[in-house]
Amino acid sequence: MTTPNLLGISGSLRAASTNTKLLREAARLFGDCTYVQADLQMPLYDGDLEASEGIPEAAKAIAAQIEAADAVLISTPEYNKAPPGVLKNALDWVSRVKGNPWAGKPLAVMSAASGRAGGERAQMVLRGYMVPFRPRILQGPEIHLANCSEQFDDNGRLTGEMYVRELTQLMDSLRAEVGR
Repeated sequence: MTTPNLLGISGSLRAASTNTKLLREAARLFGDCTYVQADLQMPLYDGDLEASEGIPEAAKAIAAQIEAADAVLISTPEYNKAPPGVLKNALDWVSRVKGNPWAGKPLAVMSAASGRAGGERAQMVLRGYMVPFRPRILQGPEIHLANCSEQFDDNGRLTGEMYVRELTQLMDSLRAEVGR
């Protein structure tokens, strides 16, 4: 088998985002792969903007990255009990691109948040967002990284044994889905 291509989508734009760190750890634990991270910087979805200027290049780029990926990882923070608007905005723009790059694509969803539930509600909402796209969403193990700012060492590695074990299991499941 060739080296799998993984696409990471972080719902956080922060440079030191724990969701971005979680994605990088997931890619590391996945094993041999080519990992690329999507850039969610794009204008807010606006039908008038789409009609006058078309779909932004950034949205087309993410759609192409999804299409080229063997699997996708999404990690979302939880803002006010839901995924952040930047993630929903990117999903909305990608939905406007012809075709459906998500169809049948293996997808692992995870969350990292400062609260004790680790973004559980945001992840549940995100899973609902993904239903119309019809990816193959892995059901578990669920990764809800609680108290996330304290879960990484200075090198960006997860420190909690339970989280490392469960993320490894999720990546093993994703690797199996890629091979199917």
